[in-house]
Amino acid sequence: MAKNLKLKAARAALDMTQADLAAVVGVSRQTINAIEKGEYNPTINLCRSICRVLGKTLDELFWEE
Repeated sequence: MAKNLKLKAARAALDMTQADLAAVVGVSRQTINAIEKGEYNPTINLCRSICRVLGKTLDELFWEE
């Protein structure tokens, strides 16, 4: 599983820390960290929550090229 640099970039563009994003979507900071590092495959519901918060589509954040 590749690192999710798109998620990291989208979060950074909104000046959100991993902890900020985690708090809004209801997971731990470690979960966001693991998703960004490609060590955790989030559920579709978590993916959708992250997309809503960051204003991105599933394709924009989670689609593998």
